[in-house]
Amino acid sequence: MTTAPQKLPLSVCVIASNEADRIRRCLDSVKDLASEIVLVHNDCTDGTEAIARDEYGATLYEEPWHGHRDQKAIALSKATLPWVLCIDSDEVVSEKLAASIRAFVEADDPAFNGAYFPRKVWFLGRWITHGDWYPDHSLRLFRNGKGRWTGSREHDKIELDGQARKLDGDLLHFSFRDLNHQASKIAYFGDIFAERKAAKTKHWHTFPVIFRSFWRFFRAYFIRRGFLDGFPGFYIAFFQAFATFYRYSKIYEAKFVRAQEPPHE
Repeated sequence: MTTAPQKLPLSVCVIASNEADRIRRCLDSVKDLASEIVLVHNDCTDGTEAIARDEYGATLYEEPWHGHRDQKAIALSKATLPWVLCIDSDEVVSEKLAASIRAFVEADDPAFNGAYFPRKVWFLGRWITHGDWYPDHSLRLFRNGKGRWTGSREHDKIELDGQARKLDGDLLHFSFRDLNHQASKIAYFGDIFAERKAAKTKHWHTFPVIFRSFWRFFRAYFIRRGFLDGFPGFYIAFFQAFATFYRYSKIYEAKFVRAQEPPHE
């Protein structure tokens, strides 16, 4: 007879919108760790929230969409237990990471208020373990009240009071359903980037934009050895370079194009 693992004094905070095809994989990975699952959802039409509530006992909060950072902050504010783990609905805690989280929380070492760990992306049929996408260390586990969501709307992060410890094991990230899904995000994040940067940009020059884009490819593919991930590694490096070029071109558009009326013929 096997005994069910004891749950930790841990709240798992998740945000979701129409993630019925992925939410089970996410919550399956934390159901034996978490005493509380908090789900903040918006605009769901596929039953995501019902799956979380009925199959995993999640506490639900419906909110309009406030952007990634602020939506996660709302979820964090609902956590009631001493420790908090924040993950996205397209992320999965690996078995090795789950064991590390259990050991870390049970040890309750007062020297550490949080923990970080690598995040590994599944892309084009393989795990990406080089380049700009790995290890992508992410601080997501912390004592309740000692961490907060900060950063920009497109690049949010946890700011921690005190020291953090590195844990073994990967947070698995199933970010993109396919290439169309991945490509669709470039415009969304480009708009947010341009909105944030355009007002602060006084001068725009072509060469720095080209150089910055080239550098992103060189760093990802050669210095961070993206070539070891085969064609997906090349695609990611190339896409990162283009995404950089696109984002800075959006600043050009915001500052110099939209305000101009076409000349009369």
